[in-house]
Amino acid sequence: MSSEPLPPLSTWARNIAPSPTLAVDAKAKALMAAGEDVCSFAAGEPDFDTPQHIKDACIAALQAGKTKYVATAGIEELRKAIAESYAANVGLGVAPAQVVVSPGGKFTCYLAIMATCSPGDEVIIPAPYWVSYPEMVKLAGAVPRPVLATDKAGFKIRPEDLEAAVTPRTRLLILNSPSNPTGAVYTRAELQALMDVAVRKNLYVLSDEIYEKLVYDGLKTTCLATLGPEAEARTLVASGFSKTYSMTGWRLGTLVAPAPIAKAAAELQSQMSSNATSFAQYGALAALREKEKTAASLERMLAAFDRRRRLLHAGLTAIPGVSCVLAQGAFYLFPNISSFGLGSMEFCERLLEREKVAAVPGSAFGAEGYLRLSYATSDEIITKGIARLANFCGSLKA
Repeated sequence: MSSEPLPPLSTWARNIAPSPTLAVDAKAKALMAAGEDVCSFAAGEPDFDTPQHIKDACIAALQAGKTKYVATAGIEELRKAIAESYAANVGLGVAPAQVVVSPGGKFTCYLAIMATCSPGDEVIIPAPYWVSYPEMVKLAGAVPRPVLATDKAGFKIRPEDLEAAVTPRTRLLILNSPSNPTGAVYTRAELQALMDVAVRKNLYVLSDEIYEKLVYDGLKTTCLATLGPEAEARTLVASGFSKTYSMTGWRLGTLVAPAPIAKAAAELQSQMSSNATSFAQYGALAALREKEKTAASLERMLAAFDRRRRLLHAGLTAIPGVSCVLAQGAFYLFPNISSFGLGSMEFCERLLEREKVAAVPGSAFGAEGYLRLSYATSDEIITKGIARLANFCGSLKA
């Protein structure tokens, strides 16, 4: 047997950073399994079950034998229903051929980056950002270029910030509204100003709209591709069923894009995953077709999230040394804890160790001095967790 060491792992494997949100959630669950009373604010998923009519449609599909390969881009009925929903809900006229159904919103974003970026291209990512964006960009051989917007700016970049970050190698801008991790929502005017720069600099824009229906205070989101012909020609809209319909484990994402990009994304997917799970797609189809049942489920979930949003925000802002912008969308708050003089990673590690409260450090999202707290959890856990966090912060100030 050769005594030579085995070859090293690939550049991709050696340089990828594991998801910090999943790591914190896993650690919290391990403590719970060991009998610890943990208040976890780590998970980025609704704590509601998938609506029954969606599950029933999936079960019916299984029983009908819908368990084989399907078209790479998704079953025709679902792609048509998605196109119809964009026309009805936001006024965006797209053909089913412009729709790709993929195994999860995360994979959808990765496909969009792979379809538009080559090695050495640069991708502008407003920070705080979802943890996976920079890693996806690096896996495509491209270079992430974060642009930070603090809480003082409402966690939103300005057109002049974008313009200053563009170089001759910039190919793509990633926007996420409503935002994970901040819950910030760009207005139509703010998006138009950013799109004007993208048009002038000839950039593609990946608009991650996975939280599009999870907004509060009567707010309405803007689909970026509806800002005019130039916007539609360069915008890739990523969304999916995970958040709105509490279907995180179903792994169903959607991409709506100009026809050449949608075709390229489908061809990439054909070599990477073949297709999204066949019978799961019939559940998604029921989510879109059985509109009254779906709307009722979403309304109940939104009411609970709104109540929790306000409960968590009131608790955070009552803690001396903590400041927090009230989120307008998604189900996260992103409080500023910089006054305590600890890095966010150390803050979270000590908080979990001492008080059994799980939060994700802001450094994971490209924004040191903050925490991400998910309020996709019960009122009881929020109340108990806030009391523990207040106790921990008080000990730091003592």
